[in-house]
Formats: sequence, C-alpha cells, structure tokens
Amino acid sequence: MIRRCLLSAVLIAAVTSASARAAERPNVVVVLVDDFGWGDPACYGNTVVKTPNMDRLAKEGVRFTQGYVAAPICSPSRCGIITGHFPGKWKITSFLQTKAGNKACAMADYLDPQAPSLPRMLKDAGYATAHIGKWHLGGGRDVTDAPKFHEYGYELGLGTYESPEPAAPLGLKTTPWGPQDKLEPQQVPRHERSKWMVDQTLEFLKKNRSRPCFVNVWLDDTHTPFVPSEEQMKAVRAPGEAEQRTKYKAVLAALDVQLGRLLDGLKGTNTLVLFLGDNGPSQPFARVRSGGLRGQKLSLYEGGVRVPFVAWWPEVVKGGGVNDKTVIAAVDFLPTLSTLCGARLPKGYTPDGEDMAPAIKGESPARTKPLFWEYGRNDTSFAYPMDPKHRSPNVAVRDGNWKLLVNADGSGVELYDLAVDPKEDKNVAGDKPDVVKRLTELALAWRKSLP
Repeated sequence: MIRRCLLSAVLIAAVTSASARAAERPNVVVVLVDDFGWGDPACYGNTVVKTPNMDRLAKEGVRFTQGYVAAPICSPSRCGIITGHFPGKWKITSFLQTKAGNKACAMADYLDPQAPSLPRMLKDAGYATAHIGKWHLGGGRDVTDAPKFHEYGYELGLGTYESPEPAAPLGLKTTPWGPQDKLEPQQVPRHERSKWMVDQTLEFLKKNRSRPCFVNVWLDDTHTPFVPSEEQMKAVRAPGEAEQRTKYKAVLAALDVQLGRLLDGLKGTNTLVLFLGDNGPSQPFARVRSGGLRGQKLSLYEGGVRVPFVAWWPEVVKGGGVNDKTVIAAVDFLPTLSTLCGARLPKGYTPDGEDMAPAIKGESPARTKPLFWEYGRNDTSFAYPMDPKHRSPNVAVRDGNWKLLVNADGSGVELYDLAVDPKEDKNVAGDKPDVVKRLTELALAWRKSLP
C-alpha cells in the first residue's frame, strides 16, 4: 500500500511538473539550416553520414514528415518565417542581391519593416529577442539602406555579410565561402562559424535567463561551396570518394556536432526548438539529399520545399513521435507561437499560416488551409542552371493530398496525389479534370493577387 501511494505521488508530481512547464512561457530557438535536404539527417533516411544529434532531436521531440517552407530559396523562405505570410505579399520571390538584380526579378530590396514580425510580436509580449547568423532579408552588396535588426523587433542582431549589421567575427565585408586565406583578421573560418553562433546563442540565453527568450540561429554549413577543415574531412573520408561528396559529409557531420552542443546547453530549461531547413539542396547528389523526392533548391517540386522539420520540447512533450499526417509549414510559426508564448497577434493581422500548437504538442491536426508557392517570376530569378526534370512550373498549390503545379500563364499543368506519389513521378492531370480546374483557378487567382 505504501509503495502504491509513493508511486501515485511520483506520477502526480511528474504530471504536475509537466503541466507547470507547459503553462510557463518557453524559450523558443529556431534553428534554420541553409540548403538542407529532406534526406540530409539520418533520421530522415541518410545512410552516408551519421547525424546522432539530429537523431537525438527527433528521438526526444516530434519529427514531421510533411514539413514545408514558403519558397525553394533563402530570402522568401525566411520572409515566410518572419511574417507568417506567403512572401510574394512583400515582393520577395527570389534571393535578395544587388539593387539591379532585385529590380530585374521584380522584387523589393529588403523586407518592409512594417510587415508583421514574429520577433516584434514576441518582444511586445516580454521576450528577449535575438537573431544570430544568416539573415538575407536585406543588406549587403550595394543595398546600404536596409532596416536595422531592431526595426523588426530584435534586441540583438548578429548577421552575416548579407544583413544590415554583420557581426565582425562573421566577416564585415567578406563572404564566408571565399578563399580562407583572405579572411578579415577578426573573422572566424567558415568551418568554425556554427560553433561561434551556438556560443552566442547560449550566452544570450544565459544573460537573459530572467526572461523568456526568442532566438533565431540561422546556420549556413550546407550552403555550397562546402568549406570544411582538413580534420573534418579526414573524419568522414571514404576510399575513392569524390572530393565534393567528402566535403558534403564533413560539413553535415560538423553541423551535427554543434547542434549537440546547443542541445546540451539547453538541458534543464523550458525551451522549444524548431529545427528545419530553409529549402532543398543545391547539390542533390542524384536525389540522395532530397530523400528520393523530385526537385531541389529553386524548384517547387517536393525536393525544393519539403524539408526536415522537428519540434523539440522535452520538458513538455513526450519524445519519439513521428507525425506523418499533419501538413505543417514555416508560415505557421507566427500564429503557432502566438498561442504557445502567450503573445497577441499583430493588430489587424490575418496570417496565411495557421495555429499548429496542437501539432507541436504531439497531436496530429489536419491542415485546413491550402499552401501556395511561386518561384521564378522570370528567368532572371534563376541563379544557376538546373536539370530540366527538376525545374518545375513556377506556381504551385497543395490542398489536402493534391498538389498542382502550373505556370503563371496557365500552361504546363501537373497534378500529383502526394498520399501515394510523394516523389511526383506520375502526373495525373489528365485523369482528374475537375480537380485540375478547381486548383488551377485557385492557384492563378492567388498568383494574380500578389503585388
């Protein structure tokens, strides 16, 4: 009897503790990895690189198999996270570059600071806010008038050269992928950048432990060209392996080490980590990095917009879950975190995403809104050539299990049932005229509504 009472007391205490943690406002850390394929982590099927810390993240969290970003390239994808809107609303549809290049792609030079902002929403709710790493939403090259980080609601901004305020250790004027013997005196080598970013993240959380914190940690290890150290390459090199494949393995393994350091530093805290890629890989290695999905970076096929997506909240949510039912997207972050963090949505704001708090907590809600994408408003948008099989039409919509792709002029219609054909191998447009008509009208009406 005494043993039973003690066991009951322990169980009640555990449930009470978890409930108390859930009632607290959590820290939120968004780990966004540049050009990160759906098949890059071992827990998503990678057999050429071991990623024990990514696997740990999934084992202790919830792994989504249908996680999406807002675009198949960096700037608009990041815009979707910050605003909760499809990025075309803010005239960001390709990578931000020179003023002439932005104009040629019919884009703004930077994210409008009047746009809805996730960090500003959380700062207004009492959060300490920081951005650490790649920004690429304005600034750099000849764009010298981009808004500073504080205008979006960040209290600390440590950007790369593609930002309004580059951090000195990340290079004030030097690209990270240039010759490593040409770095600025204070600049850390490319293969040490993620370590530096993790250090800054943990320091920010420590300094602000009296407040809940929101931190973007936006890493760029897997953006080409891959620049590992000789030691990192030696650790993964296989006999007779192509140099580029070895470099890829080395940067992915090194990234995994730094993710482990971050998770170790978060032990015992009430912290929600949202871990995902910003778009598919630019070097898919014959679909290996996309987990067999068609497409890559710059493509609206699944390999360009479906990404690894894990929510880790060990003090609140039981780990080890695999959610293969919920379609979750980066545009959902703003409304979802409004709920989880006790923050008010911006006044008059209607998100394109939806509140997926139940999914983060381990449930499997069905999506109620369609997802839309566009890429390649004109040929100037494309940074480099692509295998024709992976270059998609430039507008897409997913509604339920149906995904339709079409060019903005109405040509090139493709329809896929992702429930049975996630690799988009069989175009069934000819068999489903009613679905094609409905989704084509929906997609083109959305496309015409954009600036």
